Amino acid sequence: MLKIREALRQDCPAILDLIKGLALYEKAPEEVTISLQELEDAGFGKNPVWRAFVAENDTDIVGFALYYVRFSTWKGQRMYLEDLYIREEFRGQGLGKLLFDRLIQETKDKGFKGMVWQVLDWNTPAINFYKKYKASFDAEWINVSIEAGELAAITNND
Repeated sequence: MLKIREALRQDCPAILDLIKGLALYEKAPEEVTISLQELEDAGFGKNPVWRAFVAENDTDIVGFALYYVRFSTWKGQRMYLEDLYIREEFRGQGLGKLLFDRLIQETKDKGFKGMVWQVLDWNTPAINFYKKYKASFDAEWINVSIEAGELAAITNND
């Protein structure tokens, strides 16, 4: 039996395994540097910054959707979907839809002004999935980031 429920602290090892599976799917397994302790603290510590839903069968967590609250100066509070992933052998059973529908319900329940996320341009299955929800795709914006290593090297005089 498959079900969707809110993630608990004890789900973090399984969630971390799924994160690693997602990174492998996205051809970037070396990019996962978070520790289990950091994941647990960030979700269930003193100041939690993320929430998640998990998809589980009778014995295992087989998928997850992790989000946090993003604040837009133009729109207000919005859900930012960081990751949605289903193990390959469980795809095609409607779990992605169940997780995404649960996120939509959470967005409504919390009174968020919408939901935003990113999808890789080569991930055709995900793009087609999101199109079913009439999602808007914005090719105008460019992703920008500074990693911790670069931050350490930046001085106030730069």
